[in-house]
Amino acid sequence: MRYDSHIRNRSMTYEATVQLKFDATFTPTYGSGFGSTVVDDFIPEEHYLITAPAADLNATQYFKLFEKFLLCVGMCPSSIRSGAMSLVFNDCVDQKEQRKICDEYEITMDEDLEEKFKEWKIRDEEWERLKKGPMGTVLEDEENVSN
Repeated sequence: MRYDSHIRNRSMTYEATVQLKFDATFTPTYGSGFGSTVVDDFIPEEHYLITAPAADLNATQYFKLFEKFLLCVGMCPSSIRSGAMSLVFNDCVDQKEQRKICDEYEITMDEDLEEKFKEWKIRDEEWERLKKGPMGTVLEDEENVSN
């Protein structure tokens, strides 16, 4: 029996699940007078259990799962995004790693803005030079010429 066929004949199974669980109860106060037992803003009891197969989840899928969980427990989307960004852009993460993420998502770090402004200024000056005709006259758009 060949080695690779021996391995192929062995059936290996791997199963994994991930669960995110949230339980909350609200106890209303009864001493506040008429209507104090009715609080429209609160549900007396909440239970969330999100279960997902985790055998082949990648990091992005885990984050999407956790985003859904955070939405279920009442977090606002902008706070979730801010929290995710704080994993990358904080003092504990090496600046080289931060720059890799910036390159991947075409983000400019604050430290690089001055250099970007210089590049834009040079580009704008070059564009102004190119718009001039051979005798130093400014070329106009077709729309402006026909009017």
